[in-house]
Amino acid sequence: MSNIEIIMAFDFGTKNIGVAVGQKLTCTTTSLNVLHSIAGTPDWKNIELMYNEWKPKTLIVGLPLQIDGSEQYITILSKKFAIQLKNKFNTTVEMYDERFTTLEARSNFYNQYCSKFSEKIKKNKIDSIAAEIILKSWLNTNYKLI
Repeated sequence: MSNIEIIMAFDFGTKNIGVAVGQKLTCTTTSLNVLHSIAGTPDWKNIELMYNEWKPKTLIVGLPLQIDGSEQYITILSKKFAIQLKNKFNTTVEMYDERFTTLEARSNFYNQYCSKFSEKIKKNKIDSIAAEIILKSWLNTNYKLI
């Protein structure tokens, strides 16, 4: 039986939810699919499929705050999503400050892929890269490698 603890991260949005996974042992991460939301309602069927496939011990949800640290409307929706995850999967769920992750994801994506993909594919990939950046930051804060 493996001792590798899997963590799954979400970049919540009212249209798309980026998803990434990682593990604590080596602090490595991978961006996964982007799940679509309808009017802010998550795709629970696909979230459950991903959860059952990866069996994460901890779920991280990006906390979208204003630059000054104040809350905005999406902050409330993200907190609601985190509570729903906790209730649905009965596991540890943490919120993590995601300020600047979308900007960093966009920069990383364009630096790596330039104009190879359509705008729709770029947007979807950026959401999952943002989830991965949230997770990397969380891992670096909580489990720095020596």
